[in-house]
Order: sequence, then structure tokens, then C-alpha cells
Amino acid sequence: MRRSWTGAALAAGLGILGLAGPAAAATCESLKDLKLADAHVESAVPLAASDVVTPAGFQPRLTAGTPVCRVIGVLTPTPASQIRFEVWLPGAGGWNGKLLGLGNGGYGGSLSGPMLLMRGEVARGYATAASDMGHTAGGDIDAKWALGQPEKIKDFGYRAIHLTAGAAKALIAAYYGAGPKLAYFHGCSDGGREALMEAQRFPQDYDAIAAGAPAIPWTGLMSGFLWNNRLLSQPGSALPKAKLQLVQAAVLAQCDRLDGVADGVLEDPRACRFDPARLQCKAGDAASCLTAEQVKSLSGLYRGPTGGGRSLFPGFTAGGEAIPGGWEGWITGPTASQGRFATEFFRWMVFADPNWDPATFNIERDGARARRGFGPILDADNPDLSAFRARGGKLILYHGWADAAIPAKNTVAYYQSVQARMGPRTADFARLFLVPGMSHCATGPGPSVFDAVGALDAWRDKAAAPERLIATKYDNDIFAYLGLPAKPVRTRPLCAYPKVARWSGSGSTDDAANFSCAAPRGR
Repeated sequence: MRRSWTGAALAAGLGILGLAGPAAAATCESLKDLKLADAHVESAVPLAASDVVTPAGFQPRLTAGTPVCRVIGVLTPTPASQIRFEVWLPGAGGWNGKLLGLGNGGYGGSLSGPMLLMRGEVARGYATAASDMGHTAGGDIDAKWALGQPEKIKDFGYRAIHLTAGAAKALIAAYYGAGPKLAYFHGCSDGGREALMEAQRFPQDYDAIAAGAPAIPWTGLMSGFLWNNRLLSQPGSALPKAKLQLVQAAVLAQCDRLDGVADGVLEDPRACRFDPARLQCKAGDAASCLTAEQVKSLSGLYRGPTGGGRSLFPGFTAGGEAIPGGWEGWITGPTASQGRFATEFFRWMVFADPNWDPATFNIERDGARARRGFGPILDADNPDLSAFRARGGKLILYHGWADAAIPAKNTVAYYQSVQARMGPRTADFARLFLVPGMSHCATGPGPSVFDAVGALDAWRDKAAAPERLIATKYDNDIFAYLGLPAKPVRTRPLCAYPKVARWSGSGSTDDAANFSCAAPRGR
């Protein structure tokens, strides 16, 4: 896949990328000496297919799977910046000519998460790149690094992903003798926010982008997280695991057959008119009912945060309340992630006060303060994608309906804002896919494993616009994501919004071939 350039032509190409160095790197190891603008390469090491690349503390054991040149470097755009990045380059003859940037999750702070995806994508021929978002942290729910560090917050907000793209293209040009013919980006959760930040702020970086469950607008999402936390902290309002199971059973009993298939998954939860009051105890409390306080808190979670008599953020849809790791892990449990994420944001960024108490939170007052101070840096909810569209960019948005971290209705609202801004031909360059029964970015009772990158590639490289994606449910979805052995259980089409999958009425309901994409029935 190497292409010969004259020394002058290659030098000019590298100059555009902001680096000076040898005309082409003859070996992986020689990339160590490449000179990058505001950056340096720490190591460039060839990996054999059998070399272990398992991140610390992760199981099972993972190998590279294919020969790779693994480059590790540090970007220093400001004196306060330390953005660690990695670029994995498939071995000779194994590169498909394309770059794939991968997003991080939560607050970032390491490359462990992206590494799990990089190994699978280099096996498919992509040169891959990712960063730690510009800081080291003790897990992805840790924002202590942000205290008194405005440049690191900018690195996290948008600069790390942008500069990593430039460094990756430079390394690719040096190693292969030519830059990538196309560049894609894929991220979910904060990675989805990063993806949209690229489309909105740096449309020249990537030719096609997949944004899953985007954490946007960041300031509004964090405010919503704390509102939920405060709602559930009111006396008698907590929703223990047994009550979540009660609620989900009642929702499915009422709504599971609305889509024509009784499978424990709601195709479009918005069609479910479930009223929590139907479960209210006649008196006191019991295992088979909800107290008045619990009805109020559940109704609030479905409705979403409010203030001043208006909606401030979308709420959650019904049908996935008791999914393992879902509501209990994200919203209702004693150590729920939403409250922890938001407390970190307001404590270390918005108020910059280690002693800030989340019990003092007021969504109207403090949410406005967050937007003023950090919206321009973090939010990534601008619907104006004109520059991205003008250069031929393609965007795939996706979100799981059973997501307990970020409400799926939030991504629907963003896509609708893009349609309003970009006009009736929005689907020519941007499409949304909603995933029934998928939890946050992965897993859940519905088919949730699908090839977003492959769909991007077909759309941008071959002009094959995605009308439907085929999703698979495995006996171990995580193994399937990592390319490890897993048994398929069910397939289902994911339809381009606003269409939904509809069973033909015959054939197995576990086979996507027996479903078509159709307009949703009246909600």
C-alpha cells in the first residue's frame, strides 16, 4: 500500500501538516525521530500479532491480532498541556488507506478504553488514533485534574481530539509515504460529544463521523444529572432495585406488544403511555406498589428536569428500568454514576471549590453559571453543520432507547435541531439510528452490536446511504464488540429515523430478514 513520492513533494506535504522530518520512515522505529509541531514521539514499536495489548486490569487477555506499528506521543500546544496520544499503523500491505479516530469516554484520563477498540479496527485495515483527552486521572469519573487548569479543560473540550487528528495524519504520511485518502471518527458517550465537536468546530479533520449517545450539551447534561440526584434524595423518593423490577414488568406488560412482537424490548418507547400512578399503593408501602413519593420521583425521571415552569432537559423513556447496570448503576443506586459525574464537574470546574456541596445545587442558577463559563468549550450542540456538509462530510448519529446514562430523546432533539437548521435535505449527509433495548453505548436486551464504521465507510467512500443497519444480539455482547468468540442470538434492523422496524407477521422474530423499515404508527 506504500506509494512513492519525490523528496520535494513529500516534504511539501509534511510541511502542510506542520512537521519536518525524513522524506519517509523506512521502519516503524524510525518514527521515534520524526519532528512534530508542538509534540514529540515517545516511542514507536512494532508489535507482532501475538503481542499482548491488554490494558492494565482488564480481562480477558487480548493480543494485537495483526502486525502493528504502535506510536505513543505527547502533544504540548500550551505550556500547561500534556495530551498523550497513540497511533496504531497496520503493517505493510495491511493498510486500507484510511484513518479512524476513536473517542474516549467520561472524563478520559487514560487510553485504556480506546485501546480496546483500536486493536479491532487495525485488524480491519484502519490506521487508528486516540488520546487521553489531555490529562491523567484516577478513572473516567474524576475531574480533579481540572482545578485551576483552564488549558487542560480546553484540551478536554476540543483541542486534544483535533490535534490528535493532525498528528495521526502526519505520522501516516511519514510511515506510508502518503496521507490517508479518507479519515473517519467514531465515539460514543463523551466520545459522541467529541465526534460532534469535530463536525462543528473542525469540519476539515474528518470526512465522515459516527456519534453515539453524545453527551451534549455537556453543561445541560451535568445539570440534569444533579437534578435527578436531588429528586431521588427527597425523603421516601428512592427507587430500590426491587421497585425498578416492578416498574419494568408493568411497562412491558402494557407496551411490549405495541410493536407487534413480544420480546421484552420496546421498538419505540415513545408510543408507550405508561402512567406511574397506576402502581401507587392504596396506603403505605408494599413490594407490589409504589409510594406516592416514588411515583413522583419516577414521573420526574420520565419527564426530565424542569425549572421556572419549563423543560430544561429530556427525560428517560420507559421499558429499561431494571436492565443490569442501567437505572440502578446510573441513576437510582447509592453510588449512581450520574451524581458522581455531575458533582465532579460542578466541584472542580464550575465552582473550582473542593468543598462544594451538591446539596446546594439549584438547576436554574447553577445550570446558567455552567453554561456561561463552560458551554463554549464543552457543549457541542451547535446544529449548524454547513461547513461539514459543504466538504462532503457524512454523519451517523445513534442512541440506545434503553440508555440510562443519557436520554435517547436528547439525541432525537439534537437531530431535529439539525433538520431545522440544515433544511429538508438533511438526510443527504446526516442520519439518526435509534437502537431498541440498547443500554449506554452497548449491551442491553435488544440487538446492539452493529458496524457503524462500516456504514460510514460505505456512505462516504461508495455513496451508499444507510437506510438500515443490521444489529445483532449475542450471548456475550462485550466479547462480540472486542472480536472475541460470541454466539449470535437475534438480529434486527435499525432504521434511519423516523422509521422503525416492523415485523412482516411471518417468519422468526429473531431474524432481521423478516422485518422492514416503516413509518411509526401514531404516538
